[in-house]
Amino acid sequence: MIKAFASRLVRDVVERIGAATPLPFRAVFPNGMEITGGRGEPEVTFRIKSTRAALQTVLFGHLGFLESYFDGQIDIEGDLRKVIAIGFSSGFDRSAGLLVAIRNRWHGLRFNNRPNARPKENARFHYGLGAEFYSKMLDDPYLMYTCAYYQDRDKSIVEAQIAKMEHVARKVQLTAGERVIDMGCGFGGFMFYAAEQHGAQVTGVNTTTEQADWVKAKIAAKGLNDQLTIHEADVREGFGVYDKVVSIGVLEHAGRHQLREVIRAHAKALKPGGLGLIHFIGHVGDRETDFFIRKYIFPGAWIPSLSKALDAMEAEGLEILDVENLRRHYALTLDAWTEKFDANWEAIRAMDPDRFDDRFLRIWRTYLIGCAEMFRSSKTQTNLFQVLFSKGNVDTESYPMTLEHLYEESRPSAEEPSAPRAAG
Repeated sequence: MIKAFASRLVRDVVERIGAATPLPFRAVFPNGMEITGGRGEPEVTFRIKSTRAALQTVLFGHLGFLESYFDGQIDIEGDLRKVIAIGFSSGFDRSAGLLVAIRNRWHGLRFNNRPNARPKENARFHYGLGAEFYSKMLDDPYLMYTCAYYQDRDKSIVEAQIAKMEHVARKVQLTAGERVIDMGCGFGGFMFYAAEQHGAQVTGVNTTTEQADWVKAKIAAKGLNDQLTIHEADVREGFGVYDKVVSIGVLEHAGRHQLREVIRAHAKALKPGGLGLIHFIGHVGDRETDFFIRKYIFPGAWIPSLSKALDAMEAEGLEILDVENLRRHYALTLDAWTEKFDANWEAIRAMDPDRFDDRFLRIWRTYLIGCAEMFRSSKTQTNLFQVLFSKGNVDTESYPMTLEHLYEESRPSAEEPSAPRAAG
């Protein structure tokens, strides 16, 4: 009786999805019944293999479907991209109800990023997988784990990441000899680029032990100890005052209630009249962050509101000079990461078969492909913002009146890196 009841309920859910999307699919239920949705011949099939999976999908919406998929209680035949695209096009991605909202709020209480040991634990959960793992997914040699900048769609991920770093350097008018702080520096990609291509003196801050140790070793191997410094610490701790502040992919990790204090740390690190840039995933308004991302990928993370970030920046004495949305670039970036991840999966699994098992594979492919489809979708409102700012208001002499300088010359390519620029 329970099995029949669960099948009937999940059938109603699937029928609503099928009526709301043009993308064709087939669903097979625990009792063997099949239905199709969308328009045309089914291109993907998902098999709900148990009553538990049916009930989870009914009770928790898209999260219940995904968790059943992670547990092997739902199988997908065909391209996972198409299944996720069906979710976005039908609105099923917004199907999580009160039960998921309660889980999300409880998660926030448990994994809050207030200044204590928790931010480090949260960061290490994800970034602590290490350089060997990430080298099999990200670009080489910079290991940039943030949105790239595609001047055209045919560029490689390496070229696009170099273009992103150059785009950032030009926005803040980076010149030789300047002191720069890279907040949340990851694997140090921008640090090395700014030092080697622009002659800057760069201090990186990173709370993840594995990344910080890797950056230290690379600095030593490259003989750049006179130009580069890395601190294993929370960005809020304070490390002096700099000519330029660059923050690429940090604001998402501030947490739901720490946005203002993280922005304050950026402002305190910048000298009067200095320039900075914050690059982050964000919503324009204040919205909930999907529980899947917070539970399975980035504990403690919260996708911030652009409007709240700008308000906090103004309150901390920063003038907003420019806001650019690179949403479409992130879809292409994630496509490239997914392609390399898939190509290297067997090598990843061989690194640690107990950690990198089939469940890990399902979760990470959902994460990578799901985020790509989110940024590609015409119905979502998640963006990638670059906010250029100054410490205090600029005058007509201290910064160009237009942004033409961003596009005047060709940027260095992956094959032909430029020489460091002279000061002035």
